[in-house]
Amino acid sequence: MKHFLFSCKLVVGFFLLHLSAAAQTPERRTGVGFVVNGLQYQGDYGSDYWKLDNTKVAPGLTINQYLFRGLDLTTQVFYGELTGRRSAENYFTTTVINANLGFKFKLNNGWALKENAFFQPYLLAASGWTYTNQTGQFQGARIDQDQGFIDLFTAAGITLRLGEGVSLFVQTGQHLPLNANLDGKPEQSTPRWADRFLQHSVGLTFNMGQASDRDEDGVTDRLDKCPDTPPGVGVDESGCPLDGDADGVADYQDACATEPGPINLRGCPDKDGDGVIDAEDNCPDIAGLADRQGCPDADSDGIIDPDDKCPDTPAGTTVDFTGCPVAADSTSAAPVPAASPDTDGDGVLNAQDRCPNSAGPAGNGGCPEIKTEVRQKLRAATKSIGFELNKAVLLPSSYPTLDALVPILNEYPDYSLSIVGHTDSKGPAAFNLALSRNRAAAARRYLLDKGVAEGRIEMRGYGPRFPIASNTTEAGRARNRRVEFDLFVSSQPNSAQAKYGAEPTAASLKAPAKTGKAAPVKKAPVRKSKVKTTSLRKPASTKATRRPAQGVKKPGAKSPRR
Repeated sequence: MKHFLFSCKLVVGFFLLHLSAAAQTPERRTGVGFVVNGLQYQGDYGSDYWKLDNTKVAPGLTINQYLFRGLDLTTQVFYGELTGRRSAENYFTTTVINANLGFKFKLNNGWALKENAFFQPYLLAASGWTYTNQTGQFQGARIDQDQGFIDLFTAAGITLRLGEGVSLFVQTGQHLPLNANLDGKPEQSTPRWADRFLQHSVGLTFNMGQASDRDEDGVTDRLDKCPDTPPGVGVDESGCPLDGDADGVADYQDACATEPGPINLRGCPDKDGDGVIDAEDNCPDIAGLADRQGCPDADSDGIIDPDDKCPDTPAGTTVDFTGCPVAADSTSAAPVPAASPDTDGDGVLNAQDRCPNSAGPAGNGGCPEIKTEVRQKLRAATKSIGFELNKAVLLPSSYPTLDALVPILNEYPDYSLSIVGHTDSKGPAAFNLALSRNRAAAARRYLLDKGVAEGRIEMRGYGPRFPIASNTTEAGRARNRRVEFDLFVSSQPNSAQAKYGAEPTAASLKAPAKTGKAAPVKKAPVRKSKVKTTSLRKPASTKATRRPAQGVKKPGAKSPRR
């Protein structure tokens, strides 16, 4: 009994050492187990069933082969001894060596329990060969003989799945020899099945092989519902890419990962359902046209309804930039002098042409339309500009993004650049307002130092007044801290005026503001267009030493990013 308890301690200790190992799966089809058995005899010399004081320890080895869900082929070998005593004259001891082969019927078959369940009950049925070497005495006759016989073995057990590569099992079964001479007493004097013994087992099974994981996301192919996830993409327990906003678009493909949106718009919201995402929709609450940045154009004259002073112009009518007929009559918003020239030859006479020296469609006021890729660069710039924490000092990582804006301004000489700063809502409103202005000013100063004409860049700061995400989370606050870039025709009001309204004061920020579009404001005065021969200021002399612009951090400096 002491030997049995000591062996059990060894098994438990071995189990604890392997808790961190990886349970058996179809990929790991072969399992090798190390077993400590306790044997208990019952027969002509009495019964030791369920008695610990005469339990004999027998070490063993098991091998399991996965066949399919719910069924394993199993074999075991063990070496031990059995004893029995009726009196001082009637006793026996025998060596027992057993090898058997059978089937394990598992309840973790995918129907009763999951295949990878922690708790895995099973039944076992096997047949094998038992060798015995009996010594002892029966009714004065000496027993000393060797013999082998076939026996039947049935058992029930529980496997505890510790990981992908190791499991602990406990099992109890009974051996029924096909003769009745297990204890040396002749079969003729013993009823068949009278001799038998119990086998109690505890052991560890180590499963051989390596589970395949072709996309290397940490979820094996057998359990991976998305086995071809791209490298580096975060996945859930089923192996599928994470989808934080649960809109059906995986985060790594979701252009708006924190806001749910339709799949066809890459997960970005479109509340008016016009196919233009809210972030790019100039009229996000009214369904409009994609080629009009999401705004409606009821009379199809090329002028969006919010800017159209004559929204019911008949089809085919030539209109000016206000949307009214070009003909000089009582309904015309801007009569056209008969001798009005068309300098750029775009079909829009100078009197109505916002860009008389650059050809463009009438629907855009005679100005060149901004290319889609250019608008994308401007939106990307908003995400790429960084500053030191709570300061208006540009991080060196922002310089390449700002440098890329210079050739855009050269390409569109009739346009000016609007730079608008925003912050999150943490901290005093007055501080945030000043910070947003100063950060926009820092970006402006950098571009001026690159030779952009001073009159072509306007900056504003709106502090925390217009968030684009929730200020209750760090991710949302990070999105709200931004500097936006946009182009607008130089002869027209700053685009920020139409989008956000007048620049706020510290006092006005004390009143709550709504997220999204600003309340209607008085339209800013229109500036007169000036024809210039160049869009850049004359570069400074190469001999002159230019001081770094205030608020611009020198390359190489390191500081935390807000």
